Amino acid sequence: MLDNLPRGTICIEDIEMGMSRHLRKVVTDEDIEMFAQVSTDRNPVHLDDDYARDTIFEGRIAHGMLTAGLISAVIGEQLPGHGTVYMGQTLKFLAPVRPGDMVYAEVKVIGIDMAKRRVQLDCHCSVEGKKVLIGEATVMAPSRKFD
Repeated sequence: MLDNLPRGTICIEDIEMGMSRHLRKVVTDEDIEMFAQVSTDRNPVHLDDDYARDTIFEGRIAHGMLTAGLISAVIGEQLPGHGTVYMGQTLKFLAPVRPGDMVYAEVKVIGIDMAKRRVQLDCHCSVEGKKVLIGEATVMAPSRKFD
């Protein structure tokens, strides 16, 4: 993975509107196979070239939740980072991700509730500049006062 900043924690006291973090990752055949193992989702559109060629995708695609997991990686490792608790996530899948695609995953702060330690994040993933996933996440950020 190619991150734009070191991993760690940004406490609620230091989070600002508009702050963003991202990562890039090439989705590999091995990633898709491992995700199928862990999730038990062995849909042949992800794993079987012959089957997938005859679908609307005309070839194998990565699991949508594997792509969404890259958003989780940015949130859990960078913004807010370690100690963050997921409260909710919306997702809309716009286009498939294929084996070999370089996925760019980014989150951006669009709301802060200091009293509840809640941060609202705009989230998206893209391949070659085309958005493949959009959504919003609400998380509870760590605090220097409590953690």
